[in-house]
Amino acid sequence: MQGEGIFVDSQDAIRGRGAVVAALMLAMALAALDATIVSTAVPQIVGDLGGFSVFSWLFSGYLLAVTVSLPVYGKLSDTFGRKPVLIAGSIVFLVGSALCASAWNMGALIAFRIVQGLGGGALQGTVQTLAADLYPLEQRPKIQAKLSTVWAVSAVAGPAIGGLITSYADWRWIFLINLPVGAVALWLIVRHLHEPVRAAAPRPNIDWAGALAVFACGGVLLTALVQGGVAWPWLSAPSLTLFGTGAVLVAVVVAIERRAKEPIIPGWVWRRRTIAAVNLALGALGLLMVAPTVFLPTYAQSVLRLAPVAAGFVLSVMTLSWPVSAALSQHVYRRIGFRNTAVVGISAAGLILLAFPLLPYPGSAWQPALIMLLLGAALGLFQLPLIVGVQSTVGWAERGTATASVLFCRQIGQTLGAALFGAVANGVLAARLGGAGSLDSVARSLDDPGSVADPERLRRAVDAAVDAVYVGAGCAAGLALLALLFVAPRRFPVLQEKQLESQRDQLSPTRQAD
Repeated sequence: MQGEGIFVDSQDAIRGRGAVVAALMLAMALAALDATIVSTAVPQIVGDLGGFSVFSWLFSGYLLAVTVSLPVYGKLSDTFGRKPVLIAGSIVFLVGSALCASAWNMGALIAFRIVQGLGGGALQGTVQTLAADLYPLEQRPKIQAKLSTVWAVSAVAGPAIGGLITSYADWRWIFLINLPVGAVALWLIVRHLHEPVRAAAPRPNIDWAGALAVFACGGVLLTALVQGGVAWPWLSAPSLTLFGTGAVLVAVVVAIERRAKEPIIPGWVWRRRTIAAVNLALGALGLLMVAPTVFLPTYAQSVLRLAPVAAGFVLSVMTLSWPVSAALSQHVYRRIGFRNTAVVGISAAGLILLAFPLLPYPGSAWQPALIMLLLGAALGLFQLPLIVGVQSTVGWAERGTATASVLFCRQIGQTLGAALFGAVANGVLAARLGGAGSLDSVARSLDDPGSVADPERLRRAVDAAVDAVYVGAGCAAGLALLALLFVAPRRFPVLQEKQLESQRDQLSPTRQAD
């Protein structure tokens, strides 16, 4: 194989690479399933441990930990190699899973979910980076399509698996099931993943001050976004205090990173037009993805009156077309380039999102399902070329940081989107129904028709609120399009194999095959 990372020439080595790919897919499945499988167990968890008022932190705490740790793991993987970071992250994730299974109250479970998230950040970022290390440019869509399939299957299977476990076993098995799966992935990584032996280098300077500042800043700002408008009003003292503290910490992070010899978030991830444009574009992707993943199930159950399983299917069809489109995108970007392929994908996605409000009321289930099928195809054509393109513009020593910055921006976009579109939906409901109200409370009231005087009015209000969210998602697609057109270069400056070989030889005087 002519490329970076794992160098294989023999048939045995190729089989070894297959074992590593299997390990990466298992590790990615752990992180992907954990984002969905817990949701179905919440009633049982609350019934056992209590803490209904704070259970949302089971998800928020995990999300915060994953997001703020991504840039740290990216830099560490560039400094020490992918293997030690992936092994350490896997161990932290498994320890967190075991602790979650042993939690004695809601506070302990939330704390252990944060530990899990710290491991999940390493899994997400390092797996994506290794996917680029394993294969040369022309073969990277194969592994990326496999990882996209893992996410797609996990999105569909997670709630089903969680429901089965909580129906026939104790909720603690949701976390215990991670242990054997993670152990197999860890063994495969230890046994089969061999990175090139690098030349001896001076002791690296770890920017621990920058890492702590990034953790603090990200934690404060994400908490403000996650809890604002939910636990307290946006203009309340807690919200303003958190945003003010976050602004101060942003300045602290910038000051520390400018002075650091090896910053956790180096300035070049924003100075290079390609990476900056992809960061902005995938941040907008995270923003627009909130519309289908968060609001579509409520629409399907409240407006279309579908059962939860059928409502989940309306959303899941997107995960069928996304990996197929991603796998086929290589045939497009090889002809017209990474940027132009992504422009086509996000332009189509924007039009599809703006078509959602044109659906008839109340309509049939196949109509939003078709919208989601087309949206998945468009976004597969948008996201994969950008990730592959960015990873192909940097060498081994920068790939972890570049990949982590892209994933970090996407996570930030999702958090911002949940807060922004939640406020939009609630504002539309308040205008339609008079007074204050939330989409969640209205949706729950529709589950009990006897408690609602005018259910048809509520359903139309929900329909209008979700339509407004999809318009906002279409605007987010427009922002991604602007970033690609005016920030990204027409052609990504892809490093050729000879350049990569030269960079690799500076790091690795000898090759180590499987």
